[in-house]
Amino acid sequence: MTPDSMWEFLETGIIDAGRMRAVEGNAVALGQPSLLMMESAGRAVADAVLAGSPSRVLVLCGRGNNGGDGMVAARYLQHLDAVDVVYPDCGSMTSSTASQVSLLRHCSVTLRPVRCAADVDRLTPLFDSADVIVDAMLGTGISGAVREPFATLVARANASGAPVVAVDVPTPGIRADRIISFHRPKVEGADVADIGIPLEAEVYTGPGDLALVPARAEGAHKGAGGEVLVVGGGPYQGAPYIAAMGALRAGADIVRVASPAYIPMPDLIYERLEGRTITGDHLETILSLVERADVVVCGMGLGKESHDVVLAIAEAAKRAVFDADALARPLPVAKETIYTPHAGEFARMTGTELPPDLVTRGRSVKAAATAGTVLLKGPVDVISDGRRVRFNRTGTPAMTVGGTGDLLGGVAGALFCQLPAFEAACIAAYVCGRAGMRAAEERANGMLATDMLDRIPQELFRHGAPE
Repeated sequence: MTPDSMWEFLETGIIDAGRMRAVEGNAVALGQPSLLMMESAGRAVADAVLAGSPSRVLVLCGRGNNGGDGMVAARYLQHLDAVDVVYPDCGSMTSSTASQVSLLRHCSVTLRPVRCAADVDRLTPLFDSADVIVDAMLGTGISGAVREPFATLVARANASGAPVVAVDVPTPGIRADRIISFHRPKVEGADVADIGIPLEAEVYTGPGDLALVPARAEGAHKGAGGEVLVVGGGPYQGAPYIAAMGALRAGADIVRVASPAYIPMPDLIYERLEGRTITGDHLETILSLVERADVVVCGMGLGKESHDVVLAIAEAAKRAVFDADALARPLPVAKETIYTPHAGEFARMTGTELPPDLVTRGRSVKAAATAGTVLLKGPVDVISDGRRVRFNRTGTPAMTVGGTGDLLGGVAGALFCQLPAFEAACIAAYVCGRAGMRAAEERANGMLATDMLDRIPQELFRHGAPE
């Protein structure tokens, strides 16, 4: 895919904090240091401030990277008559912001650390005399009420007659006359500054996406990671068990396998279905299990004689991942759905053959994603929810071995317990590809799908986003 052809897959409009952290993490992985992004952001803020020809600027900074952006701006404003930088002298700063404080000690600016509201009150003359106030206090990561000394800084800025330029997003409660956002707007009405993030940081999956996986709370109880039901097996016995183990390794707490085939695995709960294949006679049992599951993963090793059962499962399921033999028409549709076809299954479920080039494949997958999110497996995976398109290039030719697709379905199911369908599918594709690459380093073309299992948590639970 050439850079020119990738632009149509770039998302536009307001970006939320989690997605922006993912994009930044991907940019770092591609070779753009977070300090370089901070430098570009701060320079853009300084340019916006200089447009008003001020002589005295007051920069209010926080401890996070939003504060670091403001400190970079102060460095580019040091030639003015007076630049005062106010920042909290309590709590820890991010390493990038701490670096900016160190740099400012060698610049023609005045550093004014504050600890409490009384410290801020002593700086009231600075607010009264400022030509511009820069709000770089609390960025996209803010949650809860604004605490001291920030609450008093907000009050003093609001009482001042100076215009306020907010960095990325306004601190809650402050009056912002202008907002300078980076890469994409975070709020309505913001002016956007390009800070040079590579296009592929947003169009392709990367380690930054792992920051979207929610951390397990310290007080979490059994089942907090979600309950997954895998329905499959019969003609092919091992497939549902590989999917089920993938779900466990990807963080699901309870995984049940409803299947005619029994393989003794102590970590899984086996729900026996009598006979050689799954039929309508099993529906009462299966639907009672569907009702309690957070996500149903269905189709692995099922055979082609159980589609009526698949459709009934889809109608009852809250969330479902359909793969393999479940991908036939009429297409099963749960309340929320992920489909994980390879090229042949995509043709079967859509009635159209895949085009050879990646750009046109992206368009085809987007057009096909009318009933749910589609994760098209291939040398480069293509994921779409009908609105967004993402590509994943992790993986290895060794993953052509049987069972890797079953594993992917299970991982997607576990993530689907915690994340929306599109994000779950994107992260599942990235993590399974990475796990396959690690396993192939030892096994080469003799790798098995089960060799990837231990690598799944190693890849999934290391968060790669920047501070």
